[in-house]
Amino acid sequence: MSFDAFNLNSELLEAISYMGFEEASPIQKLSIPHILDGSDLIDCAQTGTGKTAAFILPVIHQTIGLKTEGVHTLILVPTRELAIQIDQEIQGIGYFANIESIAIYGGGDGSEWDSEKKALRSGKGIVVATPGRLLAHIKLGYVNFSNVQHLILDEADRMLDIGFYDDLVKIISHLPQKRQSLMFSATMPDKVRRLANKILNKPKEVNTAISKPAEGVLQGTYLVYDKQKLPLLQKLIKDNPEYDSILIFTATKKNVSTIVRQLQKHEKNVKGISSDLEQSDREKVLLSFRSRETRILVATDVLSRGIDIKDINLVINYDVPGDAEDYVHRVGRTARAKSTGVALTLVNEADMPKFASIEKLIERELVRSPLPQELGEGPEWKLVPRKGRYPKKNHKRDKSHSKHKSNNNQNKGYKKQSNGQRGKSNH
Repeated sequence: MSFDAFNLNSELLEAISYMGFEEASPIQKLSIPHILDGSDLIDCAQTGTGKTAAFILPVIHQTIGLKTEGVHTLILVPTRELAIQIDQEIQGIGYFANIESIAIYGGGDGSEWDSEKKALRSGKGIVVATPGRLLAHIKLGYVNFSNVQHLILDEADRMLDIGFYDDLVKIISHLPQKRQSLMFSATMPDKVRRLANKILNKPKEVNTAISKPAEGVLQGTYLVYDKQKLPLLQKLIKDNPEYDSILIFTATKKNVSTIVRQLQKHEKNVKGISSDLEQSDREKVLLSFRSRETRILVATDVLSRGIDIKDINLVINYDVPGDAEDYVHRVGRTARAKSTGVALTLVNEADMPKFASIEKLIERELVRSPLPQELGEGPEWKLVPRKGRYPKKNHKRDKSHSKHKSNNNQNKGYKKQSNGQRGKSNH
């Protein structure tokens, strides 16, 4: 389905063509008509499906030539990175339509405050903001949201996980009762439903593949002891020189520093990113990764949601995420917008129950790939005699069981081929 079918403004269609958009994604096909009709919407879609454009395109279409002064669209997001990304996409799409926007977020050196204040006073058309920062401006009394026609909550589940519920309610209390409200969330737990019931008016519902990695993601696992993680990581990177964009997720900021330090012994283009970095430094690191100046980026979950970096070849979970939903977001950094990619997870004994929860969520049992012979044998995957075949919680490893033997002939890895299928590798 082409974007012409939505009867969008000609200037907007020109921008879409210029940016290389060809066909609407499933989430765009389902969402855009409802938004153009003026309906409230609750939209559950996995990451990497094009949901940002699903709300930006119809909202810009509705606001082109709008005579109302002041802020007409408010977009609330959980992180500064997502605020920046959406603002950049709005500026790209809205360039031909003379649409103004600003991203408002905390975490900088304070120099942005005055420009944010000026933009809010003058009434930039579209405001993309993190709740805490925006509420700080609202409390000072100069923010006027009386002309807001569109409220959009993106990554609603993440905002509630962080603890933004009260802030969201306070911000929304400053908006007109009569408005169009759109809520986008990768998952739909009860707390998101409760918020939706509070702020949406007879919403339409769109649901596309809840909590499943994109079809183009080739997923696999290695069962490892902790001491085997770094050597395996180094070998995976060394054996795949064709991968020019690798994203590694780890659980702690300390691990980021350790992994970067070890990888830099053999790889020059390695950088780390976590909440310890100043905002300006984080933006520089992201820009370097997007432009392929940095081949390998090591990150905490600060990057697992909402960051649109195209053509990431390989995502490696150095640690199993604590929440099964976070796994979907992590591996969703690759295989975006119909591309293909590889996602590998290193699972130690303690993390087996958590990984079992992930497999239950995605309704797939992933391949356990044998370790390279020089790394020795890893732990066994403990099974229980039930349908799901998932490991018992808090089990102790039974050393009397026979160990899994690996050899080079069996050692099948995950190497991306031109057709996106699995092939043999030297992992």
